[in-house]
Amino acid sequence: MDLFLGIDVGSVSTNLVLIDDRGDLYLNPLYLRTQGQPVAAIKKGLRMLQEILAPQDRICGVGTTGSARSLAGVLVGADIVKNEITAHAVSALREVPDVRTILEIGGQDSKIIILRDGVVVDFAMNTVCAAGTGSFLDQQAFRLNLSIEEFGRIALEADNPVRIAGRCTVFAESDMIHKQQMGHSLPNIVAGLCEALVRNYLNNVGKGKEIHSPVVFQGGVAASAGIRVAFQKALNMDILVPKHFNVMGAYGAALLSRDWITERGAETRFRGFEVVSCDFRPRSFICKGCPNACEVVEIRQDGAVLARWGDRCGRWGVADEKVEDAALSCSHPLR
Repeated sequence: MDLFLGIDVGSVSTNLVLIDDRGDLYLNPLYLRTQGQPVAAIKKGLRMLQEILAPQDRICGVGTTGSARSLAGVLVGADIVKNEITAHAVSALREVPDVRTILEIGGQDSKIIILRDGVVVDFAMNTVCAAGTGSFLDQQAFRLNLSIEEFGRIALEADNPVRIAGRCTVFAESDMIHKQQMGHSLPNIVAGLCEALVRNYLNNVGKGKEIHSPVVFQGGVAASAGIRVAFQKALNMDILVPKHFNVMGAYGAALLSRDWITERGAETRFRGFEVVSCDFRPRSFICKGCPNACEVVEIRQDGAVLARWGDRCGRWGVADEKVEDAALSCSHPLR
């Protein structure tokens, strides 16, 4: 079968989604922990796909997104590399064609996307005090000896949620412990935390945005029923959670690669599953060519430079041995 692959590499998770030419999901999506090693996570995902795909299956297009989208694109030979706003909007439109607001909360990043008539008209990313919501929820669930799913369900049992100071995670955890010491029930404390995180999101990420229904809630945090109900309560409107809420970025990248290949009748640049055995070396260095002091990232395979990015002027776009050597004299490895 002809398939299209979407890869979303973030700081917390690396997700891979395969779709057919109709845009339907093929096989179960892969949701892997990045664990600070995006190259290893990408290789692991490709190796898992290689083992389960049938001989007649072939990858006809690849799209990458996420904070490490450029790195992933170089490694696998992506046909299209897109930012997360576009990828999430495309997948949400596929699931809910008339969606007007997307609330997205992942492990580290949060974002809001405003659409009108199927077009993105506004968006915002998290500020410092709204970052890391997913990781914080994971941490609190672990501290209370609960799974993240149980954490959300317990919130629904609350009869009088307490008010938790959710301006930042340091205050929130401290206040949760204080409320526990005062004798409040666990459901009321967990529900209070969910409401605090939603208030923080709406005040820092959604501030000033016109939130209209239909509203789609996606990203890993959408697994928490407590957060979903807190959004419904705060916005006084229904919140829709798509079936594959935690891999919507990868799904959007797969859809974009399918459209790009189909519209152009092009051959894919996918480098094949052989890349899992290649030796990739990411490095970065600070360019001293001007006061901008850009951090330039490069990726090497078997000693040869595959690509560089991060410079504002384009100086490092083309490999030049003389310039390259000068750069490496002030380089520091990423790993």
